[in-house]
Amino acid sequence: MDKFEIYIYSYHFFSLNASFIVARLTIILELVLGIGLISHCLHKLMWWGSMAMLGAYTLLLIYAMANGRTDSCHCFGDVLQFDPKQSLIKNGVLMLLFLLIYKMEGWKTPFRWLILCLAVMVSSIAVFVISPPDNYTSAYAPEQSLQMELFNEMLDDAPLDSLDLREGKQVVCFFSTGCKYCQLAARKLSLIQQFYDFPADRITYLFMGNEEGIAQFYEESGSAQYRDVLFPDVVRLLKAINGNFPTLVFLEDGEVVHEYGFRNMNEVEIQAFMVI
Repeated sequence: MDKFEIYIYSYHFFSLNASFIVARLTIILELVLGIGLISHCLHKLMWWGSMAMLGAYTLLLIYAMANGRTDSCHCFGDVLQFDPKQSLIKNGVLMLLFLLIYKMEGWKTPFRWLILCLAVMVSSIAVFVISPPDNYTSAYAPEQSLQMELFNEMLDDAPLDSLDLREGKQVVCFFSTGCKYCQLAARKLSLIQQFYDFPADRITYLFMGNEEGIAQFYEESGSAQYRDVLFPDVVRLLKAINGNFPTLVFLEDGEVVHEYGFRNMNEVEIQAFMVI
């Protein structure tokens, strides 16, 4: 769900919070259509709904290709990674298969609308219980994992002392190269930075890992490449954030304005911060 949310947000048709909801509504609709097709309940309605959804996906993929995008839409989660061309082929095959079942007769039962309502209800509850939107969970509350005294010492010592992180607005991100949620946070921050034209040279990635891991981090996260530092003192870095990866720190003239983990990144606050 996390990658699918960010993929939807990457088009900037919706805000980040709205993307949480759109992602879940999309999956609920797919579940309802799947249940309807398998059960033959309201077959024609489900058939047309499925074809309309495939058509909408196809238009989105064409739009993505026109904008030079090659990333996966994550419609199969992490199981299969399809680029837009492969997804278009997949959609074409599905549409051809749908033509084969167009004339199938639906299940004639007086309870078919009740079954549809139950399918919608069960699918909705399942999706929102299994994966509640970040902005509706306790994890969305502000986190305070940063040890301020130690963090300030790090800003004044090598290798950070030469980066002028106490001047103006700066974003310092504590990442581990092998951390899945660090990669997701980097992608999310990268999109927000590009949407709101925040200067890229004001963002610093502070890594725990190695040089090869950093290169792989950028490749797997899809983040834009910012100034990055491989921090040599791992113990000191872990103590500064109480071991909580990722931690994103927003500074203005050396003072901490916001602190986020992956789940509680607040687009409205970040947008206001990025206005220079």
